[in-house]
Amino acid sequence: MSYRIRRVDDNQKSIVDVFRGLGASVQILSDVGKGCPDLLIGIFGKNFLIEIKDGAKPESARKLTKFERIFFDRWKGHVCVINSEREAIDFITKERFKDG
Repeated sequence: MSYRIRRVDDNQKSIVDVFRGLGASVQILSDVGKGCPDLLIGIFGKNFLIEIKDGAKPESARKLTKFERIFFDRWKGHVCVINSEREAIDFITKERFKDG
């Protein structure tokens, strides 16, 4: 199986800054490749895998790669796509007020 060299989305740093600013621990996983999401964040005693896509790009440029789709399909835990700083804030807010 062949894997491409991993590119980091232009908005990754700003989204990482938002997560950290909201109190999340952030581990950057971008260099792992092979479909692994870009970030592991920890907040409210939970861990989340986050794939960053650049919301400023056309939708066609934000699609999951083949290997990302395989990872998402096989992963048994929480994994999601975040396209912007606003989505990062909304994600944390939703998790904060989630029941249980």
